[in-house]
Amino acid sequence: MIRKHFIKTSAIALGCMGLAGAAQAEETIKIGVLHSLSGTMAISETSLKDVVLMAVEELNAAGGVLGKQVEAVVVDPASDWPLFNEKAKELITKENVAVTFGCWTSVSRKSVLPVYEEYNALLFYPVQYEGEEQSLNVVYTGASPNQQLIPAAEYMMKEMGCTKFYLLGTDYVFPRTANKVLKAYLKSVGVADEDIIEEYTPFHHQDYQTIVAKIKKFGASGDACVLSTINGDSNVPFYKEFANQGLTSDLCPIMAFSVAEDELRAMDVQPLVGHLAAWNYFQSIDTKENKEFVKAFKKYCADNGLPGGMDRVTDDPIEAAYFGVKGWAMACEKAGSVDVDAVREAIYGMEFSAPGGAKKFHETNQHTYKPVLVGEIMKDGQFKIVWETEGLVEPDSYSKLLHTDGNFPAPTGGPKK
Repeated sequence: MIRKHFIKTSAIALGCMGLAGAAQAEETIKIGVLHSLSGTMAISETSLKDVVLMAVEELNAAGGVLGKQVEAVVVDPASDWPLFNEKAKELITKENVAVTFGCWTSVSRKSVLPVYEEYNALLFYPVQYEGEEQSLNVVYTGASPNQQLIPAAEYMMKEMGCTKFYLLGTDYVFPRTANKVLKAYLKSVGVADEDIIEEYTPFHHQDYQTIVAKIKKFGASGDACVLSTINGDSNVPFYKEFANQGLTSDLCPIMAFSVAEDELRAMDVQPLVGHLAAWNYFQSIDTKENKEFVKAFKKYCADNGLPGGMDRVTDDPIEAAYFGVKGWAMACEKAGSVDVDAVREAIYGMEFSAPGGAKKFHETNQHTYKPVLVGEIMKDGQFKIVWETEGLVEPDSYSKLLHTDGNFPAPTGGPKK
């Protein structure tokens, strides 16, 4: 459990419980945790809440931030995009949090963005996204398109021999913009329009029979793949139907951008073996630091009676959420303050260690330098790393594939003039 800091008071102060309570509140630093704990996205977001609380517990055990204990305020926006906006405003204006760690889908991030910019508050966003955004009020610890989408498409062409691409996603901001970037890339390397199909389904979509039949026909030549931006619990029926119709990774491989170890816990993995995913971290990274992180997360879940206990897994967004908390704390110490403007300046160019290895915040655009990895799904629900970049990849907030004139929008938000 997160330990709260209680101030030692004199005998006189002990008689003034209200005053002591007020002083206690001033002696903690509140942070917001804004992740869906119910609804279609709970399958992915609940673990991010868990790892943020673990990171807070570790910070407090080491003395807190700026000598004060950190107090997490957890809210549940319940996979309801307008509710994200309301909960974000509540965290900032009523709870007076110094920073928020949260959101998964881009539609939830877009929903809260006006709130963080209006109040010049700070959001750490831990999931890969479509780019085309640079807010001074968001620190992006997930991947930009050039750190996930493009390397994955290159891998499917060069290593898997794919010449046809079925772009299938959930119908919201990330998949549509991601596929816009992917199509621009594929066309730039000579893929014909007729060899690219683009299709979307709603959140929580369950019936993939017709779509998979179309994929089967499209891939009958043996040189097609699926680039999947399906999000949330719709992945379960999609992969199940894929296997039901006899499609395998040999016949038509799936490259997923939103399926990681945590989602695989809720799925029958056997039919998924051999399919792929592109991320910047996998639990299977074989280093002492990562093994310690995995062990610590499992133990934290078990000790706190969380579902899954020691069977829990780590994945890319979990790592990004975790090092986001630690990176924020480092920036606060560097700035000597939790003030948003001071913390923002401290973040630029800051290097730090994460469970998956060294990372670095960008010098100007508040994104994160990260490696890119491609993993193959194994029967134990883990990923075998089959390809990775040499070193860290610099993040683009705006894709050069979409802004061919080299003119990029100015950052939004930031301190009031």
